[in-house]
Amino acid sequence: MSEPQKVADRPSAAPPAVNSVDGFFKISERGSTFAREVRGGFATFFTMAYILVLNPIILGSAKDKFGHQLDSVQLVTATALVAAVMTIIMGVGGNLPLALAAGLGLNAVVAFQIAPLMSWDDAMGLVVLEGLLICVLVVTGLREAIMHAIPGPLKAAIGVGIGLFIAFIGFVDAGFVTRIPDIASTTVPVQLGGTGTLSGWPVLVFCLGVLLTIGLIARKVKGAILISIVTMTLVALIINSIADIKSWGLTTPAWPDKIADTPDFGLIGDFSLFGAFGETTVITVVLLIFTLILSDFFDTMGTVVGITAEAGLLDEEGKVPNLGRVLLIDGAAAVAGGASSSSSATSYIESAAGVGEGARTGFANLITGGLFACALFFTPILTIVPMQAAAPALVAVGFLMMTQVKHIDWDKYEIAIPAFLTIAVMPFTYSITNGIGAGFVAYVLIKTVVGKAKEVHWLLWGTSALFLIYFAIDPIQQLFGTK
Repeated sequence: MSEPQKVADRPSAAPPAVNSVDGFFKISERGSTFAREVRGGFATFFTMAYILVLNPIILGSAKDKFGHQLDSVQLVTATALVAAVMTIIMGVGGNLPLALAAGLGLNAVVAFQIAPLMSWDDAMGLVVLEGLLICVLVVTGLREAIMHAIPGPLKAAIGVGIGLFIAFIGFVDAGFVTRIPDIASTTVPVQLGGTGTLSGWPVLVFCLGVLLTIGLIARKVKGAILISIVTMTLVALIINSIADIKSWGLTTPAWPDKIADTPDFGLIGDFSLFGAFGETTVITVVLLIFTLILSDFFDTMGTVVGITAEAGLLDEEGKVPNLGRVLLIDGAAAVAGGASSSSSATSYIESAAGVGEGARTGFANLITGGLFACALFFTPILTIVPMQAAAPALVAVGFLMMTQVKHIDWDKYEIAIPAFLTIAVMPFTYSITNGIGAGFVAYVLIKTVVGKAKEVHWLLWGTSALFLIYFAIDPIQQLFGTK
């Protein structure tokens, strides 16, 4: 939200709670309403419901060391179950509009880097270990301390970078932007549409959705994002029924043959906590766990800071409310993801869509989590929203998060350069973790070369050293003969 809207959403004298639920979630206190929270919960669900399709595709398409594959139907159930339970727990325990589900990127590491070295049970055991270690970092206070050690302008840069990142995700997932195939012998990594021009009905749906969303936001219409998602889904259903369309991508907007289906919980509990140590070297296992922890740790950190800042919930010192509980729940989500064989679950940046709708409390999570619970039985009807109808929300929220750039002093190079790298690297490498790492390393380096090394918190020194290892992981693996 823009700054004026944030101020308006957080009145100096909070109105009294209308009932016990309002009081528990601090809905009125945070300047929200039940209607906003419900709209926000729906908006968040529709912008991240794709994970019910994408996670089974990524994990189900890979084979473990012994040639085994995970069942797609069971993966849908596991993905929906973990998202439902952990999102609701975050809402009640953390009281932030922050939904959780299987982490993209993390699931690819599990599927294509870890599983080929061991069995699926062993691979998911490593995910459980990763989550347990993150919980230890939270309990010891280290994870929270690192977040507090980050300078305010760098936190703002993280939010801006995430805004550009999710807007880019929206453009790419909708097909508005595509990667030029290597066979084209070009160095341009992306282009407009699939051929350098916009073509096809799906892209038109996305473009109309963007125009509708920004128009509604400019008019300050309540429920702008949700109205756009629902409207464009209906438009997509109509277009798909009358036009000859080759592909919509992951989700086709077609009325399903059946509304309900029976969930299959067969993958729940299929993991081996220490089995990986018998399948490969200890060094390899340690490096794999380190990669998972670092990605999960800083993806979550960036997401939590970005979403909370956008919701206007950071306190006077720039701290996230209930941060300890929020981080502990996020760590527990990683454990739950591994224990259910759905890969590590983490906080979702798509929660920004709900914040854009006005969500300010964990009550929105009850709606989002409830919809994921419904997806256990009504997956066919709840997954008809094509990305082209949901992606405009990501573009719009990207703009809203971009407004935080005004909190960065661009004349002060020692913070401006790290902030720029944080903002630029996230969308350009398609990774929140990479952007945070680039910003941290640059911040420590510049503070050192200008003679202000003593101003750098010791935790940032240690974290930057870990990021150097993270960025140099390939030569390190070659050095130890693990690759």
